[in-house]
Amino acid sequence: MEKKFKKNALNAVDKALNDTKIWKVFDNLGYLPRWIILVIDLFVISVTGILSYVLIYRTGILYVNPRLYVISIPVYLFISLATFRVFRTYSGIIRHSSYIDAVKIFFSQFTAAFLLLAFNSAYKSLTDDLVFLNIGILINAVFSFASLFLYRVLVKQFFENYLNQTKKQHLTKAIIYGTDANAIAVANALKSEVPGRFKLVGFIDKYSQNKSKMILGLPILQHKKKTSTLMRVFGAQALIIADKSLTKDEKLAIVDECLEFNYKVYTVPLVSDWEDQKEISKKIKNFQIQDLLERKPIVLDNNSISQQLKGKKVLITGAAGSIGSEIVRQVIQFNPQCVIMLDQAETPLHHLGLEISKVEAKTKLVTIIGDVKNRNELNEVFKAYKPDVVYHAAAYKHVPLMEGNPSQAIFVNVQGTKNVADLACEYDVDSFVMVSTDKAVNPSNVMGASKRIAEKYVQALHNKLLAEGNINTKFITTRFGNVLGSNGSVVPLFTKQIESGGPITLTHPDIIRYFMTIPEACQLVLEAGAMGKGGEIYIFDMGKPVKIIDLAKKMIRLAGFIPDKDIMIKIVGLRPGEKLYEELLNDTSKTLPTHHEKIMIAQEVYDDFSRLECLTNDLIECASSYSVTAVVTKMKEIVPEFISMNSAFEELDKAVN
Repeated sequence: MEKKFKKNALNAVDKALNDTKIWKVFDNLGYLPRWIILVIDLFVISVTGILSYVLIYRTGILYVNPRLYVISIPVYLFISLATFRVFRTYSGIIRHSSYIDAVKIFFSQFTAAFLLLAFNSAYKSLTDDLVFLNIGILINAVFSFASLFLYRVLVKQFFENYLNQTKKQHLTKAIIYGTDANAIAVANALKSEVPGRFKLVGFIDKYSQNKSKMILGLPILQHKKKTSTLMRVFGAQALIIADKSLTKDEKLAIVDECLEFNYKVYTVPLVSDWEDQKEISKKIKNFQIQDLLERKPIVLDNNSISQQLKGKKVLITGAAGSIGSEIVRQVIQFNPQCVIMLDQAETPLHHLGLEISKVEAKTKLVTIIGDVKNRNELNEVFKAYKPDVVYHAAAYKHVPLMEGNPSQAIFVNVQGTKNVADLACEYDVDSFVMVSTDKAVNPSNVMGASKRIAEKYVQALHNKLLAEGNINTKFITTRFGNVLGSNGSVVPLFTKQIESGGPITLTHPDIIRYFMTIPEACQLVLEAGAMGKGGEIYIFDMGKPVKIIDLAKKMIRLAGFIPDKDIMIKIVGLRPGEKLYEELLNDTSKTLPTHHEKIMIAQEVYDDFSRLECLTNDLIECASSYSVTAVVTKMKEIVPEFISMNSAFEELDKAVN
């Protein structure tokens, strides 16, 4: 009852003060000009000079010779002004004063004292008289230093404890996980942040070695108890993870524990990664789902990639897409002679060109609006630039769209790949690297089947060239699963749905997918392209599969909401052609290891090129008729393991059986 009364009384006082005009003037006060601070400092040292005179006079001794006021006062003020100017004591912002300001004031006042002592000695040698009492100069220096720093501390406390008091009531109470230099820098940044977001209540020491100690006036909490328990005891609503010694598993455990109890979790980069120390507080961000799914950094064989790309001409199809654009960014780092970026999407390609042109590199950049379906158009590109390496990332990839438009899937994914592969062979390209998908494995939809046909064609073409003794061009295929943050993936979709207040739409509660980040996927594409001898299908270690409903719930919690309370999860049913589980290998395939632990080779059965080429040409011709049933039937003939799921084309499988 007493606590409640005190709280109400404080709120009433705050409200009364906030309603006064003078309080609002202070509240909206900006930073004082330097000359005003200098005037205040001169006033303070004038007062301390008078105080020193009075105190020494009471002992029966004169601090200043009364006959020399005309000399002593101007000299005292001039030397003080000069030391203020030299040490720039007035340049700091008073409300953000620190020990650095104290050091500046100390040196300025004691430098002034020694100059006054020197002046005193010089004057005595000339006139046999003292202007100031020597001991008085030192006493005055102590008083001046104390007074100058004291008023700065009082102003700082006034702003922190009174003017910002009402604002602090709306701040999020937070604990910083970590006690190292990184954590302390973050804490200092948050304390001086305007407008403030967090009220810090303590630090958590991972090793529990600093019991009963404090940092910045805040307690160091021992990690013997659970993080959630410490959060509850200290009334914190958020945890800022600033300890970079945490392993991924430790970090995941802490985040999961906090999310379970609906605490917000934030992360911050290393001090060494901050470009502008003044912007530290802005670097603190909510944990992203990518932060929780990321794996150990990939160690690339940069020498082999550099040998493949340095000084070479590189063509990247689908360059404006999420995968293609990242391949462009990574290829540029290996100093190729020329990078040809080809895509049919005008605006994204223009934006990519502007972005890459800012990179300091000697590489020539070429942006071409082009369509892989048009062989004549592609031929002109190959003829003009004669690329040494081709990364073929152009594709239609949205499963439901391709299920309704199988002819378009054939034109881009099959005919487009055939055009680029044939021209790569014709123009003696060193390496052709195709970006494929795990949906090509035992395909259940048109998109996956079209990519499998493209894989088959590229493999069969390489096998045919090898049999003929033509080994100028290496044909390599890379196959991986879902990519976090790529166009159309679930993460951006869920993010938008959460921002709009929900619901999150989920096709099935048991659906599972493999994920990797865009940079990680593209790094492995470059590595596979460099190690490939030709004819391989490389599959990547995608880590552990993720249950999409768990992913959705975690994203909701990371955004600060409660699943199925603040943000609903709505099950809408599997989309046409969608599987519950994706695979990286066909039922009859095996894998071979490579020197890179994250890359394996899928051993697939090669098709006869002559037969496959005839079937592929027939399929492309059939697609031109836009007969949906005929196109899908042809696809199933080329890819016998293509069994439609959740699709109108299931009837075709029943007819065969």
